[in-house]
Amino acid sequence: MIKELMHDPIFLGGRSEIATKDDISIANDLLETLVAHKETCVGMAANMIGVRKRIIAFLDESGKTPTYTVMFNPEIIKKDGAYDTEESCLSLLGGPRPCRRYKSIKVKYQTAEMQTRIKTFAGWTAQIIQHEVDHCNGVLI
Repeated sequence: MIKELMHDPIFLGGRSEIATKDDISIANDLLETLVAHKETCVGMAANMIGVRKRIIAFLDESGKTPTYTVMFNPEIIKKDGAYDTEESCLSLLGGPRPCRRYKSIKVKYQTAEMQTRIKTFAGWTAQIIQHEVDHCNGVLI
């Protein structure tokens, strides 16, 4: 179900809780909401739809064909190549804000079946994931 976006910076500034297999409906809602906003958004975290769970959904352009990916409990375990950039966020008012990102990241996460995976991402997809993991950690750009 497409959910209304959260704009309260106090709520968004709170850390999200560990997601479990019982949170699959939240992941589905998050993905549907992201797809509904695909013209202006490439990634979302569950707190953006009002749920403080460590779930992110994003457009993964790392393969041959762009696909939407959902991660449960993502954790960046390695990062290389710091750079400064600017980002916007559907949940925050105003224009782009400065932030620091990394060109390459290694992420440990769980699938919807709660299987643990580790994968390296680079470029634009890495930047999207970093933004959404920040949301899970209560960090606003």
